[in-house]
Amino acid sequence: MKWLAIAALLILAALFGYRYWRHGQLYASTDNAYINANTVEIAPQVSGKVTQVFVRDNQKVKAGDALFEIDPEPYRIALEKAQAQLQLAGQAVGQQSAAVAAAEAQVNQRKAELQNAQSNNRREQQLVRQGFLSKQGAEAARTQVATAEAALRAAQANLEQARSTLGATGTHNATVQAAQAAVDQARLDLEHTHVTAPADGSIANLSLRPGNTVQSGAPLFALISSQEYWADANFKETELERIRPGEAATVTVDMYPDHPFHGVVESVSGGAGTAFSLLPPQNATGNWVKVTQRVPVRVRITDADPAHPLRIGTTATVEVALRDNHRG
Repeated sequence: MKWLAIAALLILAALFGYRYWRHGQLYASTDNAYINANTVEIAPQVSGKVTQVFVRDNQKVKAGDALFEIDPEPYRIALEKAQAQLQLAGQAVGQQSAAVAAAEAQVNQRKAELQNAQSNNRREQQLVRQGFLSKQGAEAARTQVATAEAALRAAQANLEQARSTLGATGTHNATVQAAQAAVDQARLDLEHTHVTAPADGSIANLSLRPGNTVQSGAPLFALISSQEYWADANFKETELERIRPGEAATVTVDMYPDHPFHGVVESVSGGAGTAFSLLPPQNATGNWVKVTQRVPVRVRITDADPAHPLRIGTTATVEVALRDNHRG
């Protein structure tokens, strides 16, 4: 009986050993994994004093929900000023257009005067040839032609100057376009005084209060997006050869040991985690002990459950089903 018991124990040990070995052939697993999600730094696009804060720390929000408001009055005044400048620019263009029209009329008048002087000069030259008028008597007509030509050139130069001052007409005018751009920017700045959530998620590290003065571009708090979660699983370098993007995975978060999540391998890092540390290890000198490195593998969670909310930074165990071995 004693030998039978020993034999049974050996058989059981062999079965368990085989199952463990077989499981290692079919799956790659690590408990060195952490939950992560996209984190958006909330920073205003305009500066000013905060008048209202609509959310609390750790509150869940939807995309478009109001977060806080900056005093809009200075930006409303700036918009009104820009609109007034646009109106003045339009009036200035109108005046310049009128100046161009007047210069064009002056050119037409000078052309008519030149044609009249040339006609008189031709008649008097004919009289000179016929002997009815002396050359001295026709000199005044030639002088009138020269005077009319000079007046036309001056009018044409004045017209070119007026056209240059005006530039393009209507909405194509550079002055009007610059004034319109200032209006658009002022309107955009006014809209930016009302800050909204860029995505669904939860607020983190919020300490903003009404009365605080904020600066454009300076982060105030974070929004942790709930649209996508993944696990950064640090597998041993000796296991990477068997892990491929697209392979199915199971993510068991320590918070919910009885509620595993499903996922898929999205990518494998191009280097070990230590390679991206602030001070990478240097093993060129001194005693060296070989240590198996770990390489981050991103596993996207495909069935995030609002009833079991995930928290970034929490630990998890990731098990990847090795596709090639399952086919075998």
